[in-house]
Amino acid sequence: MNSMYKITTVVLIMVIAMACGSSSSPAKKDDKKTELKKLKEEQTKLNEKIRKMEDELAKTDTSAAAQANAKLVEIKPIATNKFTHYIDLQGKVDAENIAFVSPRGMGGQVKAIYVKQGDRVRKGQLLLRLDNVVTRQQIEQLKVQLDLAQTLYDRRKNLWDKQIGTEVELLQAKTNVENLQKQLALLNEQHSMSNVYAEISGVADVVNVKVGEYFTPSTAGIKGIKIVNTNNLKVTVEVPENYLDKVDKGSEIEITLPDINKTVTSKVSVKGSLIDPSSRSFYIEAKIPASEDFRPNQIALVRIQDYESNNAITIPMNTLQNDEKGKYVMVAVNENGKLLARKRQIEVGELYGNNLEVKSGLKANDALITEGFQGLYDGQRVVTGDNKS
Repeated sequence: MNSMYKITTVVLIMVIAMACGSSSSPAKKDDKKTELKKLKEEQTKLNEKIRKMEDELAKTDTSAAAQANAKLVEIKPIATNKFTHYIDLQGKVDAENIAFVSPRGMGGQVKAIYVKQGDRVRKGQLLLRLDNVVTRQQIEQLKVQLDLAQTLYDRRKNLWDKQIGTEVELLQAKTNVENLQKQLALLNEQHSMSNVYAEISGVADVVNVKVGEYFTPSTAGIKGIKIVNTNNLKVTVEVPENYLDKVDKGSEIEITLPDINKTVTSKVSVKGSLIDPSSRSFYIEAKIPASEDFRPNQIALVRIQDYESNNAITIPMNTLQNDEKGKYVMVAVNENGKLLARKRQIEVGELYGNNLEVKSGLKANDALITEGFQGLYDGQRVVTGDNKS
């Protein structure tokens, strides 16, 4: 046992001495890279010598060999399972139908408002009334004129029926009545424009006009009433342009509303054709079912599925290591009754969360070292909690 520790100590001192000597030399960058490569090669050779010495000790001292340079680790058998990769984004709930209430005519001063913010309204409901004093006076005056014209026409017609008077006088009286009727109909239509009605059913999301203010078509989008139909909702998302070929119309989408802890599934129904030059993203939307819990402008956490493998090998991301040859993991292999750590070079695929897909280098039932892999070298003895003596 003591001889084994002495050998290991001597080897470590040699490695440290060579490393210190190389760091103190004023070598150039390329020379340092060459020297580093040489040191790693020497370290590999030293590891191999240590392994051989362990084998030699095993022949003379079984108890020492069992404990020599062994490291406690945890292992997990590799299994194939379904692996899905998602694009995680943040969007918002929006309404399909939004209407900004606008007067049908030139507008006017607001005299009465019949709706409050948050009220539910139905299509055709009276929302506010504008000043209509002038048109009312004009209608009253025109009605008087029309009554007089109608009376004159009736008298002319009675005389004409008795063959008194001329036909021209009768036609003139009739034309006067018809013209006044048209003017009255026009004034009544103008008068009706002082009443502003809802064009769609929904919720009065914004009511920011007050009695006494002027309400005109040009100010309707800034100061007025906004109605949102909450029966037809959608989620809108800005997707980075690097996912342009991975997200398309019909892509599966999972939508979570964190404030109410509710999740629904949907599909991309609209994909924008343009890239926003400022955000370098494109627009998508997906319809969601009507619900009293959903509100326009709610934050929506969106997961878009862009990759899936039914028989994938995955490993925890933290077990991945790198060396001069590339990416690798450590596995435990039973060789001649001894559990040894072996380095496996791997090719990786997609990463989602802490799960990393392995394309090649591992197979089902391989024993992946998940704890204690730091500092392990290829061929080093390892023990687990189950077989530790």
